Amino acid sequence: MKNKLLFLGPPGAGKGTQANLYCKKYGLDHLSTGDLLRDEVSSGSVLGIKAAEIMNKGELVSDDLVLSIVEGRLLNTKKGWLLDGFPRNVNQASSLEKLLEKINQPLEAVILIKTADDYLIKRLLERGRQDDNEQVIINRLKIYREKTSPLIDLYTKQGILEGINGNADIDVVFSCIEKALG
Repeated sequence: MKNKLLFLGPPGAGKGTQANLYCKKYGLDHLSTGDLLRDEVSSGSVLGIKAAEIMNKGELVSDDLVLSIVEGRLLNTKKGWLLDGFPRNVNQASSLEKLLEKINQPLEAVILIKTADDYLIKRLLERGRQDDNEQVIINRLKIYREKTSPLIDLYTKQGILEGINGNADIDVVFSCIEKALG
């Protein structure tokens, strides 16, 4: 079973849900970029203080800072890991690849949860978040595709990408992920 993983997919595809299920069942560390940043800030570490200063200004944390935080977590994991939410573009993927080479933990598989737009829009609208309306969601999906399609091409060329149909029940999607990673 592969244990150095990346999950990709559009907003609302269920990446976080599937990552949580997979990590719980197989004992992997779930490295969600948002969670990592929040944990680092609450820890009061030097990196956390830097991240808090940037986030409190409403700015995006730099790729280098995110990579440093990810590196710290990867060095402390014994059982494997699953990245969720990073990398988001080819530059980040290149930096991540260099880091993984340096620490001798190469990425073994990428799961792409593919979901139809109408399904995603319906799912995201049902979440009932105030900032989610159909136009905002359509724009988020457009931005996701622009930034992520080169990543999909990259991991396809490397032969490590597996596409999974996300238009199904949670259990069915999970079973497909297990088969792809088995």
